[in-house]
Amino acid sequence: MAAKRIGKSAINWAALSERVPEHQRPQYAAFKAKSDGYLRRVLSNPEQPPAIDWAFYKSKVPVAGMVDEFQKQYSALKISYPVDTVSAQIDALEKDVKGDVDKFKSESNSRIAEYKKQLAHIASLIPYDQMTMEDYRDAYPEDALDPINRPTFWPHTPEEQLDYVDKDAAKPAH
Repeated sequence: MAAKRIGKSAINWAALSERVPEHQRPQYAAFKAKSDGYLRRVLSNPEQPPAIDWAFYKSKVPVAGMVDEFQKQYSALKISYPVDTVSAQIDALEKDVKGDVDKFKSESNSRIAEYKKQLAHIASLIPYDQMTMEDYRDAYPEDALDPINRPTFWPHTPEEQLDYVDKDAAKPAH
């Protein structure tokens, strides 16, 4: 099986360039330059190797049959192009990853929507430097101090309260 001649780069450099972060532009430019240099070197060579002038060698080599033997061995030499055995695996992996990426994008969009709601709520509040304790209690009832319904001891952290139980403490062996 003969190798297919490379006509042009199979990489969509414009689409790839859009995805490269700004801080990685120098590495991207170096990679593209190497790839373009390789493609130019490949295209500078002829598609088929030049034909060997066996008659010229027969007239110059004094050993009888040596050139004929070389010509026979050269014409019998076939270098096969490697068979593609992994493209199907890569395509299947690409489909799996695409599903994961789509799932992540949808989850991210739902998180973004939730964060936008939270930001809208925070933007609708009175600025913190202008809030009173009552305003804070109204905005964040679960975090505000409530000395009547939920009295706490200073410094009002969970660890300092009477009913605190350490979740990380080792449980006694029974």
